[in-house]
Amino acid sequence: MLTLNVLPLLLAVADDVPEEEDVTAGWLAFGIFIVLILAVAFLGWSLTKQLRKAQAAEDAGLYGHDVAPGDAAGTVDGDRAGNGSDGAGDRD
Repeated sequence: MLTLNVLPLLLAVADDVPEEEDVTAGWLAFGIFIVLILAVAFLGWSLTKQLRKAQAAEDAGLYGHDVAPGDAAGTVDGDRAGNGSDGAGDRD
């Protein structure tokens, strides 16, 4: 029971609350915050630009979505490209 009476007194003595004139806003942190906002804005602008370029390239047909299924450019495995087999039975 004694510790419950002494604990608030110890906390009051140990608590160092700064004075009003010691607390400042901090221009360095504000500058870093502004730089981070500008970095996120630049990344958003750059992402939008790259997505527009990718959409324009896809609309122009540069990604090869219309390749015939048996064409060598459309195969996933490089060892089956151009060997004349259809791939059925090539596996062990």
